[in-house]
Amino acid sequence: MNEYEIKVYDDLSEWKRKLRKDSSLFARVSKKAQTKVNQMIPEKVHNVLTESIKNMVKATLAGSDFITKKQQGSGLSLAERDALMVKKTASFRKAAAVEGAGTGAGGIFLGLADFPLLLSIKMKFLFEAASIYGFNPSVYEERLFILHVFQLAFSSDEKRKETFSIIDNWEERKAGLAEMDWKEFQQEYRDYIDLAKMLQLMPGIGAVVGAYANYNLLDHLGETAMNAYRLRILKSPPANE
Repeated sequence: MNEYEIKVYDDLSEWKRKLRKDSSLFARVSKKAQTKVNQMIPEKVHNVLTESIKNMVKATLAGSDFITKKQQGSGLSLAERDALMVKKTASFRKAAAVEGAGTGAGGIFLGLADFPLLLSIKMKFLFEAASIYGFNPSVYEERLFILHVFQLAFSSDEKRKETFSIIDNWEERKAGLAEMDWKEFQQEYRDYIDLAKMLQLMPGIGAVVGAYANYNLLDHLGETAMNAYRLRILKSPPANE
């Protein structure tokens, strides 16, 4: 183990500690309120939302696979891959902020369009991350890993801890995983971003809120993805580059 990998182990230890911490009181109260609202929504509506998100994500995954350059990190050390990942995150943060400002400035109708656009940016980013760290996102199990990284980033405390356990033990757990629980996937994601996205629809402040929210959501996803792939590489280097 080289000096850089020792530093990464320290970084991962701090990241794990943060993941185990409970969210703020405000976030926990908001989650409870959102859960109650979800329980009041008819099952038929949940089914429609679930199918919509499922189809949207699958379409985005297919498109991202088509346009993502494969093996971007081929031959690079972990330090070099991390450096490339930092640059990629900065680029996608900027794109997300520009998209959020544009849709936020357009009022409620363009604000609603932000949801699929931002989702597309996030999924494309995760495909790039997989390629940087030497994993082939064309492979089904790698797409499943991408979805778990996404869920790790945008979930409540309980689901986040459960998802981290899967990612932390990926090689042992992946064989027993079926398709995602899409209803849970869409509810967790919607609940996580609801407050920021609702503020984005407000006249006058939508552009500023949209840019700020999207920037931070992508930044958070970048940290999550980098550490998830670092953790995986240090445990089991990629075999499908």
